[in-house]
Amino acid sequence: MSLSPSLSPSVIVTRLRAAGCVFAEDEAELLLSAAQDPAQLSAMVDRRIAGLPLEHVLGWAEFRGRRIAVDPGVFVPRRRTEFLVEQAVALAPSRAVVVDLCCGSGALGAALAVSLERVELHAADVDPAAVRCARRNVTAVGGQVYEGDLYAPLPAATLRGRVDVLLANVPYVPTGEIELLPPEARIHEARVALDGGADGLDVLRRVTAQAARWLAPGGHLLFETSERQAPQAVETVARGGLVPQVVTCDELYATVVIGTRGK
Repeated sequence: MSLSPSLSPSVIVTRLRAAGCVFAEDEAELLLSAAQDPAQLSAMVDRRIAGLPLEHVLGWAEFRGRRIAVDPGVFVPRRRTEFLVEQAVALAPSRAVVVDLCCGSGALGAALAVSLERVELHAADVDPAAVRCARRNVTAVGGQVYEGDLYAPLPAATLRGRVDVLLANVPYVPTGEIELLPPEARIHEARVALDGGADGLDVLRRVTAQAARWLAPGGHLLFETSERQAPQAVETVARGGLVPQVVTCDELYATVVIGTRGK
């Protein structure tokens, strides 16, 4: 691709750095490799400089070594959430029934599915844009995606009481702290994927209230939370009839709560 001086790698890096992109060199390389022609490259650089998340500009995010399609407005999977998937891989049987609630792009369920021998994967989200995006990622690994509120759209007659791994990447940012988020999240990701209510635990309470009915004996609920919220989250899991456990990863600054149904 022949580029004008205004689209040279060094100029793009300078523009990205001036816009506050900390990893300007890496981002420039990704944009240059993704663009099919100079016009597309120019448009992509402009969108990134305007503040759109890099993943929305590229159309994908890397998650556990795979490219996950991420459409505009859809929650971008965070690297720290890879730790949650790692915990799920360790706990899941080789032939697992998996549900990914609040699935967003479907990154968690898709990543877990390719890590296990055989999976029956179901994913759901209330946001139509997220569902459209998740269908691209989840169906690619043989799963199904449903649109609706939490458990409501799932096939209860065939799924309830059979779930080995219930992933629930619920929104957990307290409403009053939404405005403190980086603009990339606050402006460009759906608020329903971020806002967890007054204390950040509203959606989690709804998930844990029904989780034991959907889990198989010995099945696990896994969700991410903040270190500050973990004690309340543990209490919420216990009230739902599950045995809670907290695991952390300092490197990724990740806190995951696991709730296990008794056998």
